[in-house]
Amino acid sequence: MDIDKLRTGLADAGCMPDESDAIVKMCVSGDMKDALQKMRKNRCRLMDELHESGRKVDCLDFLIRQTEKEIKAGR
Repeated sequence: MDIDKLRTGLADAGCMPDESDAIVKMCVSGDMKDALQKMRKNRCRLMDELHESGRKVDCLDFLIRQTEKEIKAGR
């Protein structure tokens, strides 16, 4: 695996520098299974953040609809 591309991809994915360094070291030393596990752990963290952001958007959508209804009702 191209180490520069790996570093760039990890940074683009939002991995912290210490996480990226650890993954790169694992790959360089041939410990691909542990590197894969660490990347999957980061993916899970990102998915949790995505779902949390989605819940926040849902809350705002609800408030927007409620406010629009009140405006239409002349309140």
